[in-house]
Amino acid sequence: MGAYEDTIAYLAALEVSVGWDLKLERMREALARRGHPEAAFPALHIAGTNGKGSTAAMLDAVLRAAGYRTGLYTSPHLVDFAERIRIDGGTIPRSTVVALVAELRADLEAAGIALTHFEFATLLACEWFRQVGVEVGVIEVGLGGRLDATNLVRPIASCITSIGHDHEAYLGHDLREIAGEKAGILKPGVPLALGPTPAEAETVILRRAAEVGAPVTRAGITARPGGFTFRGPGVLWDGLRLGLPGAFQRDNASVALTALTLVHERFPCAPEAVRRGLATVVWPGRLACVRERPLVLLDGAHNPEGVAALAAELPALVGRRRVILVFAVMADKAWQAMLGHLAPQVAAAIVTRVGRRGLAPDVLAADCAGRVPVEPIEDARAALRAALTRAGPDDVVLVTGSLFLVGEAYAELREGGPLFEPWHDRGSGGTEAPL
Repeated sequence: MGAYEDTIAYLAALEVSVGWDLKLERMREALARRGHPEAAFPALHIAGTNGKGSTAAMLDAVLRAAGYRTGLYTSPHLVDFAERIRIDGGTIPRSTVVALVAELRADLEAAGIALTHFEFATLLACEWFRQVGVEVGVIEVGLGGRLDATNLVRPIASCITSIGHDHEAYLGHDLREIAGEKAGILKPGVPLALGPTPAEAETVILRRAAEVGAPVTRAGITARPGGFTFRGPGVLWDGLRLGLPGAFQRDNASVALTALTLVHERFPCAPEAVRRGLATVVWPGRLACVRERPLVLLDGAHNPEGVAALAAELPALVGRRRVILVFAVMADKAWQAMLGHLAPQVAAAIVTRVGRRGLAPDVLAADCAGRVPVEPIEDARAALRAALTRAGPDDVVLVTGSLFLVGEAYAELREGGPLFEPWHDRGSGGTEAPL
């Protein structure tokens, strides 16, 4: 393997050696040792059960269109680790990953600080953003909020996009508990852009906001023929169109636009920049069409609320065409509810497995039996190939249930280069060649 592949293998091994351990002490110690790279840039900090990645992508796109140098940190990646960390839309160069991980690893090991995979990735992003000198960081929470490694950034606005059931082993089984964990990102004096949330969750968020002194602004947009209008504190943006498909993306756009109004004095965005950013935003793996005949749709919905939103979009996307579902899911998800939303709309299913935490295909097949013809195939890429073989040119192959499965689909089906181009300094005159 090459240097980059060795580095990624080291990071992946942290998931096994350190695991998932939600606490802030290690991250706080690592950031202090490194001279607080997270303090080098103001951040827009985004939590939520669904929609936080899309919201982050919209914020990044509009701010870039307005001329600001942005750092974008999201997770997980689909095909390549470098997708998680971007400046001005370009991924962190592989040579930078190799060099910075080596530097951080040596320093942290000397200090006896053992970070989780996500903590290390978060530290890597903060280090690179400081090194390059971003003007603003758009930072997506990894899991929850209160104890997430990102919760040590210095936000000038916070966002909570939605509250639903997900990661219940870590965040709780009740919407009030989950909302409490998400509301853990709120900071004194830092305004919150709040998306649509169930009443019981909103009560918890508003109570926490009052406790810490975080002003709350609810998101909202007005739909118009051929577009939509946003009116917020001090701004009116009309003629807006979204580059991302799906009616649910309007809720995410409203959160992003609300956040922009909250930081408008520090980061003003002209109406044309807002229009251009929203119209050109790219966020792979959400209602993504990667082939036409058969139509292949990839969607990273991975919890009941996300799958319900996907199911609501399907009739308009596929019409009366026959749908073959390729499905994989993590074992800790509410997968039966997810299949319940999808089964009535599919003619056949191929179930498979991705990742260490993936649910066994035989378990999924047993649940589907009697509702829809189903075939378990252990290997995810083999499952994708089988679906394409069974589909006629007028059929639809729908790949969903896990972002990891969507990543496998991109790796198997997509032709050409990476999902995003590597970053290069606007004054350097060239891009980095992959190692």
